[in-house]
Amino acid sequence: MINSVYRLVAPGLIDIACTEPDLKNSVIMRPVYLSVCKADQRYYLGRRSREALKAKLPMALIHECVAKVIFDPTGNFKVGEYVVPVPNMPTEEDDVIAENYRLSSHFCSSGYDGFLRDYIDMPADRLVRVPEGVDLKVASFSELISVAVHAVNRFERFSHSRKNAIGIWGDGNVGYITALVIKALYPDAKLYIFGTVWEKLNYFAFADGVYHVDHVPADLRVDHAFECVGGEASRHAIAQIIDMINPEGCIGLMGVSESPVGINTRMVLERGLCLFGSSRSGVADFQSTMDLLKANPRIAQYLENLIAGVVEIRTIPDIHSAFQQDISRNFGKTVLKWEK
Repeated sequence: MINSVYRLVAPGLIDIACTEPDLKNSVIMRPVYLSVCKADQRYYLGRRSREALKAKLPMALIHECVAKVIFDPTGNFKVGEYVVPVPNMPTEEDDVIAENYRLSSHFCSSGYDGFLRDYIDMPADRLVRVPEGVDLKVASFSELISVAVHAVNRFERFSHSRKNAIGIWGDGNVGYITALVIKALYPDAKLYIFGTVWEKLNYFAFADGVYHVDHVPADLRVDHAFECVGGEASRHAIAQIIDMINPEGCIGLMGVSESPVGINTRMVLERGLCLFGSSRSGVADFQSTMDLLKANPRIAQYLENLIAGVVEIRTIPDIHSAFQQDISRNFGKTVLKWEK
């Protein structure tokens, strides 16, 4: 069985490589829907360092996907079932460090082939079933949802019990999804959103308060906060969080920045704040995500707001077209319908 893998060989240049899937030990799937992530765009546009591009290319992009099982020698899945492949691939066991933080773990579309291929072959223990009734287009970006679920689980470990008010800085996809997860898991807490674009802030209708960062009430305080901004702007978001958070609050850092970000450590020390980082996710987070979507259909309905466009993919030019369309979006996800 020959598999066509669509690899980024240089920024903006995709070529086909032929591989042979593992038919003995892996589940074989066909991609159904895939979703473009900001990390994919950074590789596609060449907005990583020369060293990073040299080390990780060529590789197939995309780590957000829902697929249909077509063959399973392990007997864990039935032909025709829909599953979400977990892109994090641990290579060793560790009773302390989570699989997504182990330095030895591999990650699809970050130095290893992602899911832009005709067939995906992965071990059965890297797959999570999609519950019946969940929109497959929403399931296509369940990896991003699982990242928020993972961050909130870590938040529960590190934060104190007073959760009367929780703030989320960032009006993009990560902030939106994290806000939905917080609202579902902490329904009694006041949820406040802070951003810079009113058109995007309007999507947060489920929040208790929505504010432009330049027009925040002087007496507003939060017990805990999540920074979902990333880039150079994360410095300003973290500074505002530190000014507004109550003593001994917990700050979850989720935004990715290519450059070091300054933090007012004097106030961190003075207020006894806890800052923790969160990145990627593992199988348990994916399963929690599916359980959350099944138990809270309303969340799935809100997540449909993130589907900014669906692009049918039959040729390599279609892939380029999808990435070009995604570049122009400042909110929402570009979903690829894999018709190859």
